[in-house]
Amino acid sequence: MPKDQSIKSVLIIGSGPIVIGQACEFDYSGSQSARSLREEGIEVTLINSNPATIMTDPTMADNIYLLPLEVESIEQILKKHKIDAVLPTMGGQTALNLAIKCDEMGIWEEYGVKIIGVDIAAIEITENRESFRKLMEQIGIGMAPQATAKSFLEGKGIAQEFGYPLCIRSSFTLGGAGAAVVYEEADFDKLLDRGLHLSPIHEVMIDKALLGWKEFELELLRDNNDNVVIICSIENFDPMGIHTGDSITVAPAMTLSDTTFQKMRDMAIKMMRAIGNFAGGCNVQFAVSPDDKEDIIAIEINPRVSRSSALASKATGYPIAKIAAKLAIGYNLDELKNQITKTTSALFEPTLDYVIVKFRAGTLVNFQEQIHVLVCK
Repeated sequence: MPKDQSIKSVLIIGSGPIVIGQACEFDYSGSQSARSLREEGIEVTLINSNPATIMTDPTMADNIYLLPLEVESIEQILKKHKIDAVLPTMGGQTALNLAIKCDEMGIWEEYGVKIIGVDIAAIEITENRESFRKLMEQIGIGMAPQATAKSFLEGKGIAQEFGYPLCIRSSFTLGGAGAAVVYEEADFDKLLDRGLHLSPIHEVMIDKALLGWKEFELELLRDNNDNVVIICSIENFDPMGIHTGDSITVAPAMTLSDTTFQKMRDMAIKMMRAIGNFAGGCNVQFAVSPDDKEDIIAIEINPRVSRSSALASKATGYPIAKIAAKLAIGYNLDELKNQITKTTSALFEPTLDYVIVKFRAGTLVNFQEQIHVLVCK
């Protein structure tokens, strides 16, 4: 189907001033999506409280607002501009959380703005750890033993049941904020309290830690016809316990057997289809047992571009954010051109005959040491 002709003006929500090493990745996605929409003759309005970005350059959007990422700022923009749709998937969890707040307050409905690229149900089910766990059980996707705690006492009870080590993950946070691996009971109280307070809904998921398991992720795109493509597989050099955005990562995944990869691929597509009916991008993370390569569990799914999406785009040459923005306004994958070949459609999955390695500056020394150990072995 062609693009939705009713969408003539789109609001893009940025990620705000987050820690060094993350902002640039979301800035890349925001910039790509703004360009993609303007190519279609759509007026782009952008809000971001971080001026040190490319996306806030005057040439990137028709209207740029350097305002706090708050409901009041969104309403200020909607009063001034006729916005047809909002695209919150390019600004990480910050943008998704703001979209949820506006939805709960009836802002989008009041001003006739529809959400594109994702739906509210998908955001809520993926960030509400308990709802996500139940959904995965329903569709037969394995996860680590886990339980949700909304209070300090609930958390203590779960810890006694599971034993140590444990992983604490806060609901509705960005970049692993509030997450921690707890090895001893003496550290648990402080880390549990921190996780609960950093979660905007005062909730944490407590998992039995799977230390030493290998972590992988897949970047997916889906269109309105429910076609799903896997853009890139990424392997974490570090095992579980290091946030995937901070880990040294390799694309494509190097140690997966074809059987395991196909199983992981099927699981990712099943998960994306289960969380909601929307056209856009997803990032899915898995853990694979070091002892049994067929033992795969789901860690989480993000219904948005992620910190890894920029890496996947650079590694494959497939502009994930650019294509995701076009899918959000109604195009299907087979209607869009592959940016590399210029002749085939975007429905084809990229194949890499080279390897990309990503590391943050602070991890370089550690990376060299680990490579030395591997070579010596």
